[in-house]
Amino acid sequence: MPIVTIQVTREGSAPGRDSVTTEEKAALIAGVSQLLLDVLHKPLEATFVVIEEVELENWGWGGLPVPEYRRRRAAGNS
Repeated sequence: MPIVTIQVTREGSAPGRDSVTTEEKAALIAGVSQLLLDVLHKPLEATFVVIEEVELENWGWGGLPVPEYRRRRAAGNS
């Protein structure tokens, strides 16, 4: 029984969006499940997919909190 965890940032992928849509989550679940069926022959009904949305303040990049990393990068101080 495979369990796949997908972590995505809660920011969303388009301006003004603050999370992944229900339709996008469904597409991720279907796509990952199909991939495991195609590659590992794991039946769809035995595959579990967990999607975790990560708040901006809960992740870092380049050794810094993401907002600070982005500020420095925008200022040319990466």
